[in-house]
Amino acid sequence: VQLVESGGGLVQPGGSLRLSCATSGFTFSRYDMSWFRQAPGKERELVARIRSTGAITNYGNSVKGRFTISRDNAKNTVYLQMNSLKPDDTAVYYCEAEGYTAGIFYYPNYCGQGTQVTVSS
Repeated sequence: VQLVESGGGLVQPGGSLRLSCATSGFTFSRYDMSWFRQAPGKERELVARIRSTGAITNYGNSVKGRFTISRDNAKNTVYLQMNSLKPDDTAVYYCEAEGYTAGIFYYPNYCGQGTQVTVSS
């Protein structure tokens, strides 16, 4: 199983970045996917979540209206478009495949190694 985030970097306030999370080794299309972030000294925070079909999305209050999560089930990839970035968005961003139970079977969580996003002038 692999989840590989990319697209992070240094950006000025007000700028944009697009994160990607390429996955392999599990049935991506059956998993709800999320982006989390964690800044130094802060708790992990849910940024956005997208259902397996892509039909439903949810966002953390701090990013609503600025970030957009999407997925391409044909490419086994989830994206996070981040606009109007603020210094408070500085964190390591992780993608996660959310485990679930189907009947007697349990499908575990998977998480990537993260990508650093720094918003600074």
